[in-house]
Amino acid sequence: MPFNDQVATRIREQLRYFPDVLTEKRMFGGLVFLYKGKMTIGAVNNDLMVRVIEAKIDDELSKKHVRPMDFVKKPMKEYIYVSQDGIKTELELLHYIELGLEHAKYKLGE
Repeated sequence: MPFNDQVATRIREQLRYFPDVLTEKRMFGGLVFLYKGKMTIGAVNNDLMVRVIEAKIDDELSKKHVRPMDFVKKPMKEYIYVSQDGIKTELELLHYIELGLEHAKYKLGE
């Protein structure tokens, strides 16, 4: 399935506020953004895909428009999907970008 280009464009626009360099790669049938080779966030189908550190995953999953990423028909550890209703504002999208970057930096020991 194609990814939602509007979601990808919104991510790119928000990334201009971050000094970190992220690269783009097509994965999961969508477009993901990587920090030093670690996935952070992406556009998959019509959803936002986000990597979240384990300590914050339960809080994020308790939100109305968030669900586990079930790309392989079972929940994937430290991955969530956020529907477009959960990222209506740029502030909401920014929150998820920050979570994704936090996850990558944590995994890299930064």
